[in-house]
Amino acid sequence: MSVLDPDLVGRYRAETYRQNAVHMVRTVDDARQFVSERGFIFFWPITGVTMPSLWTAVAGDRPVANEHDDPGHVTWGWKDQSLDKRWWYYAKVLRGKATLISHEFTSYFYALSENYGEPERDFLEQYQDGLLSIEAKSIYEALLAEGAVDTVNLRRITRMTNKASNSPFERALTHLQRDFKILPVGVAETGAWRYSFIYDCVHRWYPDLPERARAFSRRQARQRLVEAYLVSVGAATFAEMRKVFQWKPTDLKAALQSLAESQTIIGNFQMPDSTEECFVLMSILS
Repeated sequence: MSVLDPDLVGRYRAETYRQNAVHMVRTVDDARQFVSERGFIFFWPITGVTMPSLWTAVAGDRPVANEHDDPGHVTWGWKDQSLDKRWWYYAKVLRGKATLISHEFTSYFYALSENYGEPERDFLEQYQDGLLSIEAKSIYEALLAEGAVDTVNLRRITRMTNKASNSPFERALTHLQRDFKILPVGVAETGAWRYSFIYDCVHRWYPDLPERARAFSRRQARQRLVEAYLVSVGAATFAEMRKVFQWKPTDLKAALQSLAESQTIIGNFQMPDSTEECFVLMSILS
């Protein structure tokens, strides 16, 4: 295998991650443009996962600060401000972590979900098939019946207010977000911290999304997502891509094969300190 110049990849990511001083994100309009350019990013960087984030585009390549008055935390305000404005799609999606997705790419993610066109019925089949927990079913049924509800009242309605319910409730919220059934749409001044997300059903918040997603097969959606990912990072190993998408190996291999056949990417590279095959975006080699 050929050895890939790590400096080449570093310079490429400095641009696509917006870490060059001249390109860093400084305003909310910059943030919206950044999400649109990349298709999808993390809100905060995730340790061990190669992908751009809003935090690093604003604050630079450094850990998320614990201090609430750190200038980088302007991103928190932008995120909250965006929830009811549909600037982007925000929810816990990739790896169950906070993800910002452009409207174009939301269609590809939705095409990979377990939603088949009848949002008020599909979840019952998933539950019967063991693909949805009783907690997730209860939360989704509550939102279907009540409309948008904040987290504190959602726990009350679903009778999950005791400490033993904390983990099952949070897991259910994350599962429903990852499967594009619910998303945060606002912030309420409830609870001990006077701060909790308001959740609603995806098909109510984005009524055209199921129809838009039907235009893509799962194979097409995966190929487009992997391509956009490699356009963001320049080069990545199979293991790095699995960390991001968490798909079955056969599905990821099929997407990579299609991209290689179209000469979008090329394999048979490796980084100097690794023996793993690296897949490289063709355009960065020219």
